[in-house]
Amino acid sequence: MKTIRSKMMLLSLLIWIIMAVIWLSLSVFNQKTVEQYNEILQRYLLMNQASQQSQQTLTSLNDYRMSPSQNSLSRYISDNNELHHTKSELNWLRNPNNNFLLDNFQNMLESQSEAMDLVVRFKQDNAEEEAAKQFDEATNISKYISETALSLISGEQKTYDAFYRNIIQRSDDLLKLGFWTLAFVSLLLLLFSFRFVSSVTQPILKLTQAARELSRGNFQKPIEVQNNDDMAFLAKTMDSMRLNIGNLFDEIQSKAQLEYDLHKHKLMLKDSELKSLQSQINPHFLFNTLNMLSKEAYLAGADKTSELISSVAGMLRYNLRRMDSRVTLRDEVDVLDEYLAIQQARFGDRISVVKEIDEEALDIEVPILILQPLAENVFIYAIEPSEDGGTLTLRVKNEADYVIVQVMDTGQGMDEGLAERLLSESESAAYKGHSTGIGIRNVLQRLQLFYGVDELIAIDSKIGEGTCITLTLPRRRSP
Repeated sequence: MKTIRSKMMLLSLLIWIIMAVIWLSLSVFNQKTVEQYNEILQRYLLMNQASQQSQQTLTSLNDYRMSPSQNSLSRYISDNNELHHTKSELNWLRNPNNNFLLDNFQNMLESQSEAMDLVVRFKQDNAEEEAAKQFDEATNISKYISETALSLISGEQKTYDAFYRNIIQRSDDLLKLGFWTLAFVSLLLLLFSFRFVSSVTQPILKLTQAARELSRGNFQKPIEVQNNDDMAFLAKTMDSMRLNIGNLFDEIQSKAQLEYDLHKHKLMLKDSELKSLQSQINPHFLFNTLNMLSKEAYLAGADKTSELISSVAGMLRYNLRRMDSRVTLRDEVDVLDEYLAIQQARFGDRISVVKEIDEEALDIEVPILILQPLAENVFIYAIEPSEDGGTLTLRVKNEADYVIVQVMDTGQGMDEGLAERLLSESESAAYKGHSTGIGIRNVLQRLQLFYGVDELIAIDSKIGEGTCITLTLPRRRSP
């Protein structure tokens, strides 16, 4: 059996050597032609890409003009960078026949990019007339770019027309020769291969069945092939792999259970920490509130004092609920109104509150006490330090998969380092809210545990321009 197989393998090897020699000869003969053909094709594609990229960048710029947003601006910047990259790649196309035209083409691309950048600058400065003029200039340059690209491609076609026709003829000849060579070699292989196919079919079928069982998760059935050849070695290897995979599968299940238990313990520990935090009410807040209530009782009528006391009672009653409670966003907005009523009585005309709320977004479930700590952050960093006070804006927007909640102020803002520290463990230890004792980091941690998602809070702030804290709340929680 081995002797027959060896002879047949030798004959097969000889046939393959003949085919390889023929193919190698054809390849060496045709290699240079193919490389030149690929180079010509790449030249055409690069010219066309430059024209298309010019139009695409102009389209992105127009989208930004019509609907200015960070996303549309980012798309324009990305397309403009790609346009610059394509311009630099055009140097590869340079030859004595197109040197002047290619220089003009690259200069037009640079001019269009500069005009479009001016559009963005004027748009950001609200100079609509200048932006429109620059956009028209960029549009005209883009048209010239398209025309120049066609001229370049036309010149390339004239330069390589004879060579291209020669390539077509050679391709036809090679196709015919390749077909007859393949037919001849295939016939020889068919004649010499038929004799030993049956000797390997049965082991292959057994290995196929074994692989199917492994794909179904059955790692108990052993793999056995009785042949004393390479198939038997392959079967032994697969059987060893079956045992290893089975052991690894058991180990993964064990580790998954351990990770689940560890996560469960971490949640219990976090719940204990939150309960401990829940029992703390900042004395400074109580002092300010009671002092303000006594002044109101002295200077004003009993009705307003009653409303303030009711607001304090409702807020404290809400804050003393379990920290693992689920509430609706509407509940959070309502208790925030109680808190803001107290602060408005305290600060008077120094504070202005603006609310833009989409009622359809208020029915989603959220963890308790996620809005009040953000408002407290506004008073700590923006309202209290300023003699003129400021404006607090609460915005709730409803989207398809998310609810966007924004708490904004008109304070002095903060640098990037402070914004990062507000979300860090170190800042959380130093900062606690007036009424809840809860910092922004604590809000982030509870949101992450509730939704199973990391990126939920963003702080956008600039010195002298105020601060915006954005919550992106998924409508569906991760399992």
